[in-house]
Amino acid sequence: MNGMKTHNRKKIVTVFFCISLVLIFLAGRLVYLMVFQSEFYSAQAQDLHERERDIKAARGKILDINGKVLASNRSVCTISVIHSQVKDGEKIVKVLSKELEMDEDAVRKRVEKVSSIERVKSNVPKEIGDKIRDYKLAGVKVDEDYKRYYLYDNLASKVLGFTGGDNQGIIGLEVVYDEKMMGTNGKILTLTDARGVELADAGESRQNPIDGNNLRISLDYNIQMYAQQAAEKAMQAKEADSVSIIIMKPSNGEIMAMVNLPEFNLNEPYELPEGTTYSNAEEKQNLLNQMWRNGCINDTYEPGSTFKVITASAALEAGVVSLNDHFFCPGYKIVEDRRIRCARTSGHGAQNFVQGLENSCNPVFIELGMRLGTDQYYKYFKQFGLLSKTGIDLPGEAKTIMHQKKNIGQVELATISFGQSFQITPVQLATTISSLINGGKRITPHFGVQIEDQEGNPVEVFDYEPSAQILSAETSNTMRSLLEKVVSEGGGNKAYIEGYEIGGKTATSQTLPRSAHRYISSFMCFAPASDPQVLCLVIINNPTGIYYGGTIAAPVAKEIYLNILPYLGIEKDPAVIEKEKAEKEKEKEEQE
Repeated sequence: MNGMKTHNRKKIVTVFFCISLVLIFLAGRLVYLMVFQSEFYSAQAQDLHERERDIKAARGKILDINGKVLASNRSVCTISVIHSQVKDGEKIVKVLSKELEMDEDAVRKRVEKVSSIERVKSNVPKEIGDKIRDYKLAGVKVDEDYKRYYLYDNLASKVLGFTGGDNQGIIGLEVVYDEKMMGTNGKILTLTDARGVELADAGESRQNPIDGNNLRISLDYNIQMYAQQAAEKAMQAKEADSVSIIIMKPSNGEIMAMVNLPEFNLNEPYELPEGTTYSNAEEKQNLLNQMWRNGCINDTYEPGSTFKVITASAALEAGVVSLNDHFFCPGYKIVEDRRIRCARTSGHGAQNFVQGLENSCNPVFIELGMRLGTDQYYKYFKQFGLLSKTGIDLPGEAKTIMHQKKNIGQVELATISFGQSFQITPVQLATTISSLINGGKRITPHFGVQIEDQEGNPVEVFDYEPSAQILSAETSNTMRSLLEKVVSEGGGNKAYIEGYEIGGKTATSQTLPRSAHRYISSFMCFAPASDPQVLCLVIINNPTGIYYGGTIAAPVAKEIYLNILPYLGIEKDPAVIEKEKAEKEKEKEEQE
């Protein structure tokens, strides 16, 4: 019996001890929360009765290489309704539907919706926002906001890109450098009671926004304008489907201009061209996506004879041809069971390698392809960077569409040698040729130069140093000299400008299916030939009438160079002028 009592007493003591420990712990915890964490939980409690409204940060500007503003911001307003504070719902519906030009039922749904805060409309012009604010409608909030604004509407539209309603980038540089230009939103904090009604005497506290940084790009407004005007003139004259132009520095890959006609209005990016029809939202979106495509980056094409620059460079570098090698062109070349024509069906007859390049003779380049062979030719494709993307700072870059090495037979080798049966992007072609003529160093095409703060101080400078040596300096120098002769003496003569040494190559290719007889006329050139500072690629898609690259694309490049070479400070060379003068006098004497 006594044992039982002792046992019970021990149990009671144990239970009491445990309860005491729990109570001590709880008391300690309470002291900790009330004393040491009081500020934290006070703030948490306040948050329960605090309403937040964003203050949008201004997005950073986009500046051209000279600091000219291309993309900025306009002050707009966001109109919202706080249900718990609405006193006259019907008046609010009538006022907002009138001033915002919205359907009354749509406004009423937002006004009557029970929520802490309901957005009615954003991107409202500031003057309209100010007018609504003057009504002093209980429960209606007019908050400051920003809308992206492009100062030149359609200038370089497919390069710059545009932003959505939340000021986030959608396409182009706007999306690539979105995080760099996006600022940090501020807040308006308002105290409310338990029902969500703002306290009259509490006032508001603000956390100011931090504006985004600016983006400086290599694009030059003046050069872009020159190029775009020349493209518009050519497109209209030839009734072409599209015109693309790339102007870049061969030395470092900076792109000074990129035209993709037809361009679109950046301030109305969802407006299709007048007369465009569609049956549903999906079809409209597909049309918009097509309108926004940057053909220089996103699309591939058969380059035609401009690719002969790459074939010639590979052949010279591999030592399978010399400048004095002789060829014969009867107007075609038979490869296996195929008769592959030259552009000149009557043939060029006997000619050396230099003349073959000047004449853009297909049989000569087919022979070079055969001498290189599949393995060696493919090696140069990789070495030159043709089988990889360029790494340009624009979204959606397409990759070269090339035969797999195992599928390259003699016919494929022949057609590749003069730029057919595969596809490449214009920016890849411009980049590769730039790398072959700049001394042989592979460059990365780009627009981004640096990120700057609002005062213009550099925050981040982008590094695009040339990478691997893909061609010897000797071969590069030879190619510059050969391509200068193409303009001064060969098929690129319509791009010739007195006093300047200009190198270049013409091209005329077809789109698939070839039975459609749709052509692409193009011309690539660079100046000065001895020290290339600016490269220009012109592509005219499906021109009417005459479609030869040397006839219609070369004059466009000439018109651009006549404007931009003096603008860039590239003056006529006195030595070239004297040489031209001497040649003219010699020709005159021979005629006499």
